Amino acid sequence: MEPQDVPVVTAPTGAAPVPARNGGVGLQARLNWLRAGVLGANDGIISTAGLVLGVAAATSDATAILVAGIAALVAGAVSMALGEYVSVSSQRDTEHALIAEEMRELAEDPQGELLQLAQIYEDQGLTPATAMQVARELTAKDPLAAHVKAELGLDPDERTNPWHAALASAVAFTVGALLPLLAVVLAPPTAREPVTFVAVVVALALTGSISARLGKANRLRAVARLVLGGALAMATTWAIGAALGATVV
Repeated sequence: MEPQDVPVVTAPTGAAPVPARNGGVGLQARLNWLRAGVLGANDGIISTAGLVLGVAAATSDATAILVAGIAALVAGAVSMALGEYVSVSSQRDTEHALIAEEMRELAEDPQGELLQLAQIYEDQGLTPATAMQVARELTAKDPLAAHVKAELGLDPDERTNPWHAALASAVAFTVGALLPLLAVVLAPPTAREPVTFVAVVVALALTGSISARLGKANRLRAVARLVLGGALAMATTWAIGAALGATVV
């Protein structure tokens, strides 16, 4: 099948940088923010709760517990932000490279790319004639978007901003970490451990339910995994802290 009236794709000059597009905040970007936020909150709750309970098991000094908790909050928030920024930046760099390569192929061989696009739709179940018609119409509207979506599964208008992801992770971690920190500091000395444990379990159940809803997963299973994992982490650090407090401190 020889394509006719193939839309012409103008070759970019120089190194063919990826063009600036609308860059609107789409569904995928919002879901990535929510994902980073939920994960950050869970990490903040579990890691800070484990640390403050371990310290509380070793000593009753409220100042030592508070200092340890604040250090964990700051270090964890910075680590989460940096990790999310590096991860998303690496993903964006890869996407930019793939899109730039697709631009080059469109500029050098538009007919071959049109045939390739039609073949993709034909492989998905369309008849050859319908597949070619769809490929032609999509190419006429936006050849780059058509090929990037069909071949790479990417949307050139929806790429996650690494700064947004980093900020979401840092803020979520801080909010999550504040709960066990405030619980262990504000609770009476004789009830620090149980109050913190209950507060953390409730918070983990809530974030687990939210994450399951976002991912359309089984809510009970997601909550059970998170609560059991958090409880195990707190019990382990508390036992270590108690053992060290009795033998070292």
